[in-house]
Amino acid sequence: MAYQNIAASLSPQDIQEIKAALQTVQKKMPFLITLSTEERRKLVKMGDKSLAFVNNSITAAQSNREILPATFDVEELVQDYQLAAALTELLTSMQQLTEQVDDTLMAVGSEAMTSSLTVYDYVKTASKKTPGLKIVAEQLGERFKAIGKGKSAKTPVS
Repeated sequence: MAYQNIAASLSPQDIQEIKAALQTVQKKMPFLITLSTEERRKLVKMGDKSLAFVNNSITAAQSNREILPATFDVEELVQDYQLAAALTELLTSMQQLTEQVDDTLMAVGSEAMTSSLTVYDYVKTASKKTPGLKIVAEQLGERFKAIGKGKSAKTPVS
């Protein structure tokens, strides 16, 4: 769908329900962990191309248990693979949702900034003749004091 002006809102109840749904997702996966940068760096990675390799190694392990040490847990390998496949599927869905939220936030933020810049321009102009608007213009202008040379007031800055 092509981007058009976004005219939507989320009620406080909607926000609470969405947060509750996200908490439900987290509760369904109590095994989730957080890795440090160093831990992530040290781990052997399994990407999309490796899924087939792992699946084929499971078949080989199940068909040839006698060549593996008795301590090797084939069932644990199968369970790890199944969880990795399920999490990969969920991650893809979550990434799509995150991308949509991020894109929508960027677009609606741009709409708000563009409209606010228009208001600021009108306030600056009107402040020259309308009593009481000078302080408002100065307050709005605080946003742009940190902008370095070479950038215009119309340049969106966070």
